[in-house]
Amino acid sequence: MLYFPRVGLDQMKLPFAMCVTLACLVVVPPVVAVVSSVDEVSRADPIRFQDMARAAGIDFVLQNCETDRKHLVETMLGGVAAFDYDNDGRVDIYFTNGAELPALKKTGSKYWNRLYRNQGDWSFTDVTEEAGVAGEGYSMGVAVADYDNDGDTDIFVAGVYHNILFQNQGDGTFRDVTKEAGINSKFWSVAGGWFDYDRDGWLDLFVVNYVEWTPQWDRFCGDPTGNVRVYCHPKYFHGVPNQLYRNRGDGTFEEVSDRSGIGGHVGRGMSVSFEDYNDDGWLDAFVANDKLANFLFENQGDGTFEEVALLVGVALRDHGEPISSMGGEFKDYDNDFLPDLWVTALDWETFPLFRNLGNGMFEDVTYRTGVAKATVRRSAWSLGMFDFNNDGWKDLFTANAHANHRIDLWESTDYRQTNTILANQGDGTFVDVAGEAGEQFQTPRAHRGTACGDFDNDGKLDMVVTAIQDATELWRNVSPVENHWVVFKLRGTRSNRDGIGARVRLPDQYLMMTTAVGYACSSYTGVHFGLGKRERLERVEILWPSGIRQVLDNVPVDQVVEVVEPQP
Repeated sequence: MLYFPRVGLDQMKLPFAMCVTLACLVVVPPVVAVVSSVDEVSRADPIRFQDMARAAGIDFVLQNCETDRKHLVETMLGGVAAFDYDNDGRVDIYFTNGAELPALKKTGSKYWNRLYRNQGDWSFTDVTEEAGVAGEGYSMGVAVADYDNDGDTDIFVAGVYHNILFQNQGDGTFRDVTKEAGINSKFWSVAGGWFDYDRDGWLDLFVVNYVEWTPQWDRFCGDPTGNVRVYCHPKYFHGVPNQLYRNRGDGTFEEVSDRSGIGGHVGRGMSVSFEDYNDDGWLDAFVANDKLANFLFENQGDGTFEEVALLVGVALRDHGEPISSMGGEFKDYDNDFLPDLWVTALDWETFPLFRNLGNGMFEDVTYRTGVAKATVRRSAWSLGMFDFNNDGWKDLFTANAHANHRIDLWESTDYRQTNTILANQGDGTFVDVAGEAGEQFQTPRAHRGTACGDFDNDGKLDMVVTAIQDATELWRNVSPVENHWVVFKLRGTRSNRDGIGARVRLPDQYLMMTTAVGYACSSYTGVHFGLGKRERLERVEILWPSGIRQVLDNVPVDQVVEVVEPQP
């Protein structure tokens, strides 16, 4: 996260390089290559959203406990998850929340993490207390999956020196099993992600850690006169390594961070996403780093990882400078059956899009795809790459806001921003269509987390978005064109129960099953494909993590298809 003007910062010799007088103005160089005065018109089917939060009973407000000390944690929370916790076929929502500062304790119910049960017909009920998931500490991110293979989705909460593992009891309640499971809390953790890195049929946990910080850290950053204090730049904080926990299959985990090689790399981690980028059968992990080069941990298949981001072209943008990388998505945007990488950042950095070339390398296509033009003046945290109009091409969604709540004092940008939707044109380019998404979509907020789910089971993907000290948004997808769709709900028998890591291939599309999406967020949507006007799928191929290859013929559309992994 970059909080101040982009030139000559170290030479200014100020405790924080910010000026509010005319004598200190910093001129940001123009970005002529990505700015156009001519509005582009999307060729894709229209995308429309309607905010249902208030009518649906979602009254959650993200509490950051803003203080005059400007603790860095205050601007970085907001994780949210969409998943079906009670197996009733409806997608529920779990929000993480802050705590009182500097105590880092949830001293009242307003700081509780919250679970909302989907009652159907766009009605949600707060079941936090009865489910036992209010949590402890200053919570940041959330990752959901069935780690114990019992058929119920569990919750991992990443927090500031307080991580939590909630085991789903299958009766509408959860139990805090953090200590007995062997999960520690020795870092400020921002996010987590579930994947089976050793292909033993049990989901392992990757924990993303940020920097060394405590509430007692009190460096002043802001106006040198002392009149304006803001959140400090990440360069003032030492980075820390991420962690990897191997699932033993008995309810406990073994930390293998050092042995695996994950713990040997110090960064400022913000998110993790998984894919088999080189098609060798083993899941790799991409970590977005804040103002440091990103990591791509290539799975060696022997329990170890090699960090290869710089070698393959995803560590940095083509200009070679680290950016404020935040959320990450690992999906195939151009339907060439190769997983690409997309990352959010702050304004003037653009949101980098790295295209997988299929030879173990990526290329930076941020400019030529139109993503740079659409995002250069934006700042974003979480994101999603989903097919919102079901036309067969994945679109891009970002939850927008700056990191610095006083950024407008010295830049022509706003802290609170509207969200962005980039419609996939099907020719390798994207067009910003947020202005056409509906009047409600134009409300600027301090957006942070976002999760995707089909909350009304109509085949159109909806979104939930958090905002600091503001109303939560629950976006119902009301896109007018009725294209076809299909969702594959996978059940592993030799692989993990959720089928995470299973790769699903249609004749003209590809997706991998994952719940790790965005910044500190989790979306358990199954494997959703928009199909356009296609009325039947002649062939669907599923490659399970176990190595079993399954083929489905003549699959009907406009339904959820449950697929059980066959025995060899």
